[in-house]
Amino acid sequence: MSNTTQYQSNITAGRPLLERAILSTLTTLTCCIFLCINIIMLFTLRSKHVFCETSRYILLFNLLLADTLQMALSQLMYLLGSSRIMLTYPVCGALAMFVILISQVSPLTLVVMSLERYVAVCYPLRHATVITIRNTVQAIIVVWAFCCLTMLIQVNLLLEFIFEELESMQMKSICSTVSIVLGQLSHDYEKAYTCFLFILAGITISFSFISVMVAARKASTDKASVQKARNTLLLHMVQLGLSLASTVHNAIVLAVATIVPLNVLMPVLNVMYVLMYILPRCLSALIYGLRDQTIRPILLHYLCCRLKILTLKRSMQ
Repeated sequence: MSNTTQYQSNITAGRPLLERAILSTLTTLTCCIFLCINIIMLFTLRSKHVFCETSRYILLFNLLLADTLQMALSQLMYLLGSSRIMLTYPVCGALAMFVILISQVSPLTLVVMSLERYVAVCYPLRHATVITIRNTVQAIIVVWAFCCLTMLIQVNLLLEFIFEELESMQMKSICSTVSIVLGQLSHDYEKAYTCFLFILAGITISFSFISVMVAARKASTDKASVQKARNTLLLHMVQLGLSLASTVHNAIVLAVATIVPLNVLMPVLNVMYVLMYILPRCLSALIYGLRDQTIRPILLHYLCCRLKILTLKRSMQ
C-alpha cells in the first residue's frame, strides 16, 4: 500500500539540517501546489448541478477525494520523518491505518469507473437503467465499506502482536505504513492483499478495455464516443500502474541507494517521492479536468481566478 519515507528518513539522520530543511520545503511547496489543484477540481465538481447528477462525475469526485486525502497524509508522514519526530505505536498505528484505508479506495474506484465505461459502450441502451445515481452511490459505499473491513482485519492482526516484547511503546524508527506492520502474519497479509487488489483491478480494467475495443470495431455510429471511452480506460490503466509503482517504492529506494553516491542520494530520493507519490495523486485532476469539455472551462476559470488572486497579493506586498 502507500508507503512513505522510512528509508529516506533513516538516511537523513546524518545529513545537515539546512539540506533537510531545503528539500522538505521544496517538496512541501510542490505538494501544496498539487493539493490546491485537486481542491479546485473538487470544488469544480460540486459547483454545477450536472456534475452532481452524472455517475461518472460522482465517481471522479470520489477518486479525487481519496487521492487528495492520500496526498495530504503522505506529506504529513514525510514531514514527520524528515523532522525525525518519533511517535508512539498507537498514534502511528492510527495514522498508518488511515493511510492504508485511503490508498485502497483509489484502485477500487478505478474498477467501478471502468465498469461504468464498459456498460456505457457495450450496453448503451441499458446504461441509463443500470448506472443510476442510486447505484453509483451504493457502489461508492460498498468500496469504502470493503476498504474499512480490510483495514479492520489489519488492525486485528496488529493487535495480536505481543507488545510486551517491546521495550517501550515509543517507536525507535519514524512512522510509516512499513514500520507499523508488526509480525510475520500481518506482513504476509499486507503483501497478499496488495497483490489481490491490483490483480483484480488490472483484470477488470483490461477486460473493460478489450470489450470496448471489440465494440469499436463493430460500431457503425458514435465512434467518437467509443474512442473517448477507450482513451479513458487507457488512462485508468496508467493510473493503476502509477499506484502499483508506489507499492514497490521501498524496493526501488534500496536499489537506488546502492547505486547513487551518498552526496546526491537525498535529492534523488525526494524527486522519486514527488514522482511516485505526489504527482500521481494530481494527474487525475489535471487529465480529467483538461480533457473533459464540460469540466475544462469551469476548471480553467477557477484556476485563472486563483492565479489572479496570487498575483494581486504579490503586487500588494
